[in-house]
Order: sequence, then C-alpha cells, then structure tokens
Amino acid sequence: MKRIHVDTDLGGDTDDAFALAMLLGWPDVEITGITTTCDRGGIRAAYARHLLELVGSVDIPIAAGAEATLTDLGIADPILGDERHWPRSLTGKPSPAGAALDLLSQSIGQGATIVGIGSYANLAMLEAMRAGSLARTPVVVVGGWFDSPADGLPQWGPEMDWNVQWDTRAAKTVFASASDLTIAPLPTTLKTHLRAGDLPRLRASGPLGKLLASQGEVHGAEHNMSELGRAHAALPDDLLNFQYDPVACAIAVGWSGAVLEEMTLRCRMDDKLL
Repeated sequence: MKRIHVDTDLGGDTDDAFALAMLLGWPDVEITGITTTCDRGGIRAAYARHLLELVGSVDIPIAAGAEATLTDLGIADPILGDERHWPRSLTGKPSPAGAALDLLSQSIGQGATIVGIGSYANLAMLEAMRAGSLARTPVVVVGGWFDSPADGLPQWGPEMDWNVQWDTRAAKTVFASASDLTIAPLPTTLKTHLRAGDLPRLRASGPLGKLLASQGEVHGAEHNMSELGRAHAALPDDLLNFQYDPVACAIAVGWSGAVLEEMTLRCRMDDKLL
C-alpha cells in the first residue's frame, strides 16, 4: 500500500481534480489526507469534499490551509459561481488555524509521500513551524523550470510556472528543506493532455467522470486550447487541457512511465522569477 498526502489548490485549473480522481482509482494507494492552499474561506476544501462524496470516499480527512502567499500575501480565489465546474450550493469549509499543518504532520507520521500540486505555502509553513518535517518524508512537487520544452510544444518560459512563481518564498523554503525531493518540471508535464476524444469515456464512468468531463470541456473552450493544439505539432488538435498535476501524482505512486534523473540544482532569482 502506497500512502499519499495531497496538498492542492484544487478549484482553478482542472488538472488538480483529475489528479485526485486518478489517485482515488489507483490500486493499492491510500490517500491519508488532503490539504488545500490559496484557500480563502475554505471553498477549495469544499470542492475537494464534494469530489470525494461523488465516489463515496468521505473518510479521507481534509483541512483548508494557507489563504495567501508567504511572498506578498497574494490572494488567488478558485472558480466561483459556475455550475459547469462546481455546484453553486457548495459553501466554504474553513479549518481552524494550524489544522492543515496538523494533518500534514499526521500523514508524515503514517509514512505518506507528500505531493504538492499547488503553490507551496502549506509545505513551507510546516517547515517553518515544525523544522525538519520535510526532511522526514519523500516530497514530490509540480514546478520548476530548468530545461526547455521539447520540439513541437509551446516554447514557454518559467513565467508560466504558477506553483513556483506565485509564491517564490515558499518555493525556496521547500527546495532548501526537502531532503528527498522529486520535481515534475512544467516542460515535462506539457506532454500529458486531456483531449476532446477522452470526454465520452469520462462521461460514461459515473458522477465524478461527468464532473471532470464538464470541467475539461469548459476549460478547453474558454482558453482556446484547440487553437493552441493546432498550432503545435506535438499537441493534439482536440486539446482541452494540460494534465500537469497527474504526472506528479503518478510519479509519487511509482508509475513506470516516468524516467527519473538525479540533478544538483540551486535557486536563483532573476527579475522576480525563481
């Protein structure tokens, strides 16, 4: 049994929901806890609870964590009031101060791998308040930009790396503190896609699949993703979304499709980019 703790900013880009759904269906994986970040008022935690209810996994503990960045107290709210993404009836589920850190510590005590698929404020606060925590467990994160995208993919740069650039102070803390750190860099995750051709199978898979299909279809239309797909040879013409976060989660549970490479890296600030 592989134990996983998910730290997420679920509720914005749709890949967080897909990543959580993938873990829920992965054999021999136990999700020990879910903490949410960028979560003012606990609405992201409410979204995560709704997702778990759709598949009957209501026993998984959830705690709403950091509301703002450690860098500049920036706020990033999730998608609100759009029934195509989340029911309007859902209300925020805020947690007591420190609850997210307690849940992270509990998961570490159970031998869980921490998977960070949002910005890193919760993980950095855990290290600041309980020094050495990130050195006691494997940590897998999405983020980091130290190579160029492959030919045929959008030639984006580190400014597109939300998880790191949204809270660079938190990112530097995590990179300095995690002794067993695996990074799924953004250029690599650009190879993983949700396509319009995937939607019929998703919709036929049950209530959660219907929710994911709706979110993916809306995201693709609102961000003109098919146009991006047609403009790049390595992308499908029916592109709906990049699946950044499922890559990191798959790596955390031991997916054989990932190639791991050991690297020695250091952080550098360059015109406000880390």
